[in-house]
Amino acid sequence: MLLELSIRHFAIIDELTIQFEKGLTVLTGETGAGKSIIIDAIGLLLGGRGSSEFVRHGEKRAEIEGLFVVDDQHPVISKALEYGIDVQDSMFILRRNITSQGKSICRVNGKLVTLAILREIGQVLVDIHGQHEHQALMQADQHISMLDGFAQKELSKELMEYQSLYKEARQLQKQLASLSRNEQEMAQKLDLFQYQLKEIEQANLQPNEDKVLGEERHKLAHSEKLFGLLQDSYSGLYGEGRGLDFLSTAVAHLEEAVSIDQQLSSLYESVSNSYYLLEEAAFTLRDQIEQIEFDPNRLEFIESRLHEIQKLKRKYGDTVDDVLEHAARVEEELDSIIHKDDRISKLQLELDGLWQDLLVEAKGLTQIRKQAALKLTESIHEQLRSLYMEKTTFDVRLNEKSPTKHSPTIEGREVSFGPDGIDEVEFYLSTNPGEPMKPLSKVASGGEISRIMLALKSIFSNQQGVTSVIFDEVDTGVSGRVAQAIAEKIHGISLGSQVLCITHLPQVAAMADSHLYIQKREENERVRTTVKSLTSDEKVAEIARMISGVEVTELTLQHAKELLELADQLKQPA
Repeated sequence: MLLELSIRHFAIIDELTIQFEKGLTVLTGETGAGKSIIIDAIGLLLGGRGSSEFVRHGEKRAEIEGLFVVDDQHPVISKALEYGIDVQDSMFILRRNITSQGKSICRVNGKLVTLAILREIGQVLVDIHGQHEHQALMQADQHISMLDGFAQKELSKELMEYQSLYKEARQLQKQLASLSRNEQEMAQKLDLFQYQLKEIEQANLQPNEDKVLGEERHKLAHSEKLFGLLQDSYSGLYGEGRGLDFLSTAVAHLEEAVSIDQQLSSLYESVSNSYYLLEEAAFTLRDQIEQIEFDPNRLEFIESRLHEIQKLKRKYGDTVDDVLEHAARVEEELDSIIHKDDRISKLQLELDGLWQDLLVEAKGLTQIRKQAALKLTESIHEQLRSLYMEKTTFDVRLNEKSPTKHSPTIEGREVSFGPDGIDEVEFYLSTNPGEPMKPLSKVASGGEISRIMLALKSIFSNQQGVTSVIFDEVDTGVSGRVAQAIAEKIHGISLGSQVLCITHLPQVAAMADSHLYIQKREENERVRTTVKSLTSDEKVAEIARMISGVEVTELTLQHAKELLELADQLKQPA
């Protein structure tokens, strides 16, 4: 659940800290006071699209921070650990800054993360329901994701397997399309690849040749200096009156000393071993000196060869190994072009087999969706009855996607595959007995859409264990007993999840466990939004204001008290 939210310099909010409780929290206030702005801030904190327009005028950046707590088994914990985010006491601190230039800085538990990661974590923490979801419900292409969300437990594994095959098939399709491009383009590629391969092959490059030749060039260019250095080192060690001569005398004297004092034997062995090691090093120096020779012709050849290699590296890679790898790729491309028809036939056979496997997986998805559609229809009817839509008939219809010109032919018919299978899902509705079922988008009013969306939320929150749910004005277009039913439905959701709800309905406000009043006021010629947690008496006055709209009378106050008493009775366990 969301424990605390801090907002600074966001829209008309200067600085605000709100603490939230379990259960149902309602946010009420006059239109334009900033209720939806608070929900917008939470949406941005969860990874929503940001803009410099959110930054309060005259400020450099807007800052939003939220403290969330989850249970030990919540999936967000494993997701956070996957991204290297530390989690202590099952708590999450999400922070997002938006600069006046529109740039975002996102953190989770102090760790800088991308907006995509913030969004991925945010979506697991909170489910925001606003007007955009009303719009999604009106779009038939969104219905399949809603059905799949309902059938997530049964569908997720099969859908993952299908999508893996689908991705493989799409990649094969791209390869085939690439091989089937026009002949002129292939001919141009053939000439280019043949030229590149010939140029690289004629150079007869050896792996790592540039590094080997570079080291040899350096050695040849400094051969005279190297000769002098080694000669001086050898002279310092070997010869009469040189290092080894003096060391030999020292060894002889120590050998005689050992015959007098046996405790000097280890010192004698150490000096003696050093003498033989230095003597061997001197012989090695002599051999190295004899091998050094300055060869101008060899140096000239190396310079020429390195120049040739450098030209190839400028065209084909940073190292000789890169150039050789490029040649291997070119050779493979050439082979693909030359044997294009054979390659196409082979890929087509492979793709045909994939289409067959994909159809089997897709039919499995269809079967699961059909069963889920029946369960969802039954659950929706049950929810709608409690929302005074008992005469409404709801149906989830599955149809196979219409084939396109790119659809493969399988088992004698064209099949259209999509990322989610071969199904199209659309919700149908009949609001009056005897009326035919029609697409939801063509028959539902605003109030009916609100109730259907609330019914879906009730089902999904119960099934998926959503931690926090936010409703932004779900009471659009409803009143009377329907409003009371919506209030009871929202409270029912809050029994299993924290619920934050912006509402204009007194019935919903009366069912709240916590009531926050949002107010806009002017200070120093600037507008500020404030939040106040209402006491019992203040709650009565606010609900009375919501009932009357303008003037609060004794009658409206009495009505407000009755609403709260009724709400207390309804909230009592059966």
